[in-house]
Amino acid sequence: MNTNTKSQPAAEQDKPQFLKLISSSASATLAMVLLALGLLVPCAKAQTTLSMADTNFILAAAQGGMTEVKLGELASTSGVRDDVKSFGQMMVKDHTAINGDLKALAAQKGVTLPDSLDAKHQAMVDKMAALTGPGFDDAYIKGMIKAHQKDAKAFKAEAAATQDADIKSFLDKSIPIVEAHLQHVTAMKK
Repeated sequence: MNTNTKSQPAAEQDKPQFLKLISSSASATLAMVLLALGLLVPCAKAQTTLSMADTNFILAAAQGGMTEVKLGELASTSGVRDDVKSFGQMMVKDHTAINGDLKALAAQKGVTLPDSLDAKHQAMVDKMAALTGPGFDDAYIKGMIKAHQKDAKAFKAEAAATQDADIKSFLDKSIPIVEAHLQHVTAMKK
């Protein structure tokens, strides 16, 4: 005896509703997953992915900035001429500020900056530290002219190439300082 009260055709009629329920449940689950991904992905990208060129620029600027501070410290203590000592003090002050801005930018972009100079930049500092007297002053001025010409060119090239608004803002603030340093140190050349 059949205890099922529904007839065969009524059971067949419930089948599509059951399939609709399962498919709507699967659709709801899929929709929830897609919604969650849609909400999470923008959060994950909030840090913004930098191009390799932008990352390399930030790392190179950090090395250059730390070098400028170290050499400025040397100039302020080892320089013979007052203008060399004064320029060295300005390098320490201005590049410490630029380095602070760069450090904040790097942290915002997820770039880990080095804590110390690489071998190339440390060798530059060591070479300058070995000099004394007027030889130090002449080498420092010559080195600062060359470094600031290179830096101004690199900063302008990055400003033209980057698509990152935060890097552009950093450069808009930094380029005039680098150019002012170049003009100042060029005027010191005798």
